[in-house]
Amino acid sequence: MEGRSLTELAEEQLTTAREAHSGRSAVTVYGGREHRLRQTLIALRAGARLGEHEAPPEATLQVLSGSVALHAGGADVDRVRRRPRHHPPAAPRPRGHR
Repeated sequence: MEGRSLTELAEEQLTTAREAHSGRSAVTVYGGREHRLRQTLIALRAGARLGEHEAPPEATLQVLSGSVALHAGGADVDRVRRRPRHHPPAAPRPRGHR
C-alpha cells in the first residue's frame, strides 16, 4: 500500500463494498498480524453493519466519508468524516455506516 492515496484506496474499497453481499470491504494499509500496529481501511455501504468482533484494546477511528455510529456496552457514539478519535480500551467499536 506504500505510496497509495488513502482517498483513492477508500473510494476503491467503497465501490467493492457497494457491490458485496455483506455491504463491506476491508484492506490492511499497514502492518498485519506480525506487527504490533495494524491499520485497516474498512468501507461500509450505507446501511451496512460491522457486528461484534475481536478488536485491539485500543484503536483510532477516522471516518473519510459519510458517518459511522459506534455502539458498545450500551454506549452510542456518532462519528463524522475528518474527525479522528482515539478509542481507549472498552470504548465503543464500529457499528454501522449511515
